Amino acid sequence: PTALAVSKAQLVIENGDGYDTWMDKLLSAYPNSSRIVLVGANIADHKLPDNAHIWYGINNMPAIAQAITAALKKLDAAHASTFDNNLATFKQSLVLLEQKIQEINTKYKGTPVALTETIYLYQANPEGLDVLTPFEFQKAIAEGNDPPANTVVETNNQVAKKDVKILIYNVQTVTPITTNLQNQAKNLNIPIVPVSETMPPGKTYQTWMMDQLNALQQALATATGH
Repeated sequence: PTALAVSKAQLVIENGDGYDTWMDKLLSAYPNSSRIVLVGANIADHKLPDNAHIWYGINNMPAIAQAITAALKKLDAAHASTFDNNLATFKQSLVLLEQKIQEINTKYKGTPVALTETIYLYQANPEGLDVLTPFEFQKAIAEGNDPPANTVVETNNQVAKKDVKILIYNVQTVTPITTNLQNQAKNLNIPIVPVSETMPPGKTYQTWMMDQLNALQQALATATGH
């Protein structure tokens, strides 16, 4: 958003937890006592430690949507029933995603996987996947830092020895280290599941997440043979 848009906004929704500090600077530069600011990281009821990617937690979405609805009703009480109906529709739209995650858990719980960074922990955990990649490696990549050398060696070895069945790869945090990991996996025919940090054009949150879940399920089927 532009500075002008922020200065005029009645409602601002930010991620928080250090992910979008630029927004805090804009809000400070354009103070408005009547503006409502919602911080997703403070609202999410299933937040993971050291992991700001709260929108990847499908189970975080109802609480955030509820807070947005309450803010909209405060700002525009005349349309309260519309906001409530939209909230109910949105919550219902998440059911298929939750069912897909449970389906993956039922069939592939305990499957060892590699992640290039922390973003996918929000779904890998409820899916029951066994993430072997050291957390320090994931966290460093997510924050744009070089991972500790020992974690790079460990992660590379996990792929080289095929200790992991698939590699879940964030296409928006690419470094020489993650590219090397991707190439290793490709050469060893380890299925790679690309995930993105931001929603692709032309998709809704629901179609974006479902497409990725379907790709994950297909990769797991290929890797495990069932």
